[in-house]
Amino acid sequence: MSKKPFVRTPRHVTTGTFKADDYTFDLINDVLRSGRISYGEKSMLFEKWFAELHDVQYAILSNSGTSSLHIALQALKELHGWKDGDEVIVPASTFVATVNIVLHNNMRPVFVDIEPLSYGINPQEVFDAITPRTKAIIPVHLYGQPCMMTEILELADLHDLAVIEDSCEAMFVSHRGAKVGSMGEIGCFSTYNAHLITTGVGGISTTNNEAYAMKMRSLVNHGLDIEELNTDENFSPRPAVGRSFRFTHAGHSYRITELEACLGLAQLQGHEQMLKTRRRNARHLTAVFRYMNETFEHPFKIPEIIDGNEHSWMMYPVVLSHSQVDKKSFLKHLNENHIETRDMMPIVSQPIYTDMLVPSDYPVSKYIDENGFYIGCHQDLEPDDIEYVRQVIHDYLVTDGVVVE
Repeated sequence: MSKKPFVRTPRHVTTGTFKADDYTFDLINDVLRSGRISYGEKSMLFEKWFAELHDVQYAILSNSGTSSLHIALQALKELHGWKDGDEVIVPASTFVATVNIVLHNNMRPVFVDIEPLSYGINPQEVFDAITPRTKAIIPVHLYGQPCMMTEILELADLHDLAVIEDSCEAMFVSHRGAKVGSMGEIGCFSTYNAHLITTGVGGISTTNNEAYAMKMRSLVNHGLDIEELNTDENFSPRPAVGRSFRFTHAGHSYRITELEACLGLAQLQGHEQMLKTRRRNARHLTAVFRYMNETFEHPFKIPEIIDGNEHSWMMYPVVLSHSQVDKKSFLKHLNENHIETRDMMPIVSQPIYTDMLVPSDYPVSKYIDENGFYIGCHQDLEPDDIEYVRQVIHDYLVTDGVVVE
């Protein structure tokens, strides 16, 4: 006979958060009073501070993480004379934007499997995928942890390949002392809702290369000639009387507003405390899942941190480790109890890529696609929220008779 479920008070455990403090309102009111809501002083300050925090010289704001990736690859392709159909190596487990921007640039994504510890792109698989047409690698720092960048950069050096860091899920953290976004030719970040710093939507491209920064600033602004943008430090555009519309590239309308920049700027002020709280929550969640493993015959694979890495814990990824726990029914139980979940960045099962890959060729990504999910780990979760998660999971494992205590 099944045991009775725990009696508990329902709580909402979300995957992301946003709260505006007084400083946020002050910044926004400054902008509203100024009458200038397009790119301006707040955007410039956000870029400058973000660049300093990631040990780079340039940071270019755009309207999404996808846009930041798009202009990064386009800039490299145009400046280096890459051809349509040239290859870009991407992981078989990531958000679709990583792959789509390769297609948008008329290049060919080459999928490789991930490694099972941090879920980053597998350097050995990258080595095996390099061909004479390979031009770039896009490692993705998934869930808040850097990839094995030392090995990836060595491969890139050896084969004269560019590296674009897809750091849309990681900020402020390092791999062996080097900050994410500073190791490759270009780093790309997202400030979309539920990310580490959120502006609702938004993206940032970082680089130490002047030519790349100049090109990306132009591409964000419709491909307008950089001289017509009347640029200042960081190639930041300034208002100009009698500006001419002289376009030198096929660019995009990827600009961000001052209002969005204010949201990001305010959050940068508290980023250290935000990371501290996320790490506390990650420790508590690890204790929860470790307890479940000890009690219920190890149903969960919990995340690991690779030696030399820091982790920013954008979310907390979990993989079901054996078939006794059915993912569909388990996540249904969590969601019905107001614990929000998401799949772990599925690529191999997406209809759009059916003609590009065979799932069985990427066994780690396939397993994670079928058995992985993540829950929130953000700074507004309290210890009581995590205790509630523990109760809900324990309830499922006991009452459904999945495993025996």
